[in-house]
Amino acid sequence: MDRYAVIGHPVEHSRSPDIQARFAAQTGQSIDYTRLRSPLDGFTATVRQFAADGAHGCNVTVPFKFEAWQLAPRRTPRAQRAEAANTLRFDADGWWCDNTDGIGLVRDITVNAGVALAGRRVLLIGAGGAAAGVLGPLIEAGPSALVVANRTAEKAQALVDRHADLARDHGVALSAAPLDAPGTAFDIVINGTASSLSGAGVPVPASVLQADGLAVDMMYGAGARAFLDWAAQHGATGRDGLGMLVEQAAEAFFAWRGVRPDTAPVLAALRAQVDGVR
Repeated sequence: MDRYAVIGHPVEHSRSPDIQARFAAQTGQSIDYTRLRSPLDGFTATVRQFAADGAHGCNVTVPFKFEAWQLAPRRTPRAQRAEAANTLRFDADGWWCDNTDGIGLVRDITVNAGVALAGRRVLLIGAGGAAAGVLGPLIEAGPSALVVANRTAEKAQALVDRHADLARDHGVALSAAPLDAPGTAFDIVINGTASSLSGAGVPVPASVLQADGLAVDMMYGAGARAFLDWAAQHGATGRDGLGMLVEQAAEAFFAWRGVRPDTAPVLAALRAQVDGVR
């Protein structure tokens, strides 16, 4: 069986093995997918050993996405812009990497949630690895305006500058803003920080929300509850990152196996599991 894994620290909580097993069963693919915990100072050695042992590829989660991008000389345009990767493929002619987070988020919003991004005003909170991974695909979805808000203004501006030509090509007004003054009444607000998980509270004022707008936290389960409750209290529809997780996993599966799985039944099964433990 072809071997794959999700590598991170921590990684014990990851639902990726369950997701990939469901994709494999659905498509008739024979794979062995597991979790692999890497020491914080040993990611490169961990990945190289996994590949040397005959593995075909891996997913990468926090906090190693920037290191993963550096390991692969062959990069998709979206991974290159993000300067972060969550998917590695150990090809014989050179390692290949991609960042499937953004397309996973876009598909979850537009297909699973049924909310159009084209022509909308979007706020992306954060400028770290999670935000970097989704910004390019969000731009390609064609919102009218996209604001990146971050505590460190220079970091947000650097991310905006790296995507300026893409935004120009797609007619998107892209800008950076501070967390305390990001703008008001956005159609879609996306939390790309770990604020919910750390219990730090929502990092932006409620004025960013629009009544009947959509507020998405990239976290899922209990970690996203504070953000979802905050959104509901101010008249917005909250959505966690479980759909994004499934959709980005499907994109990785396609990159590895050349077969695109049906995400709907897998997302429904995981949603039942997650809701069942609340």
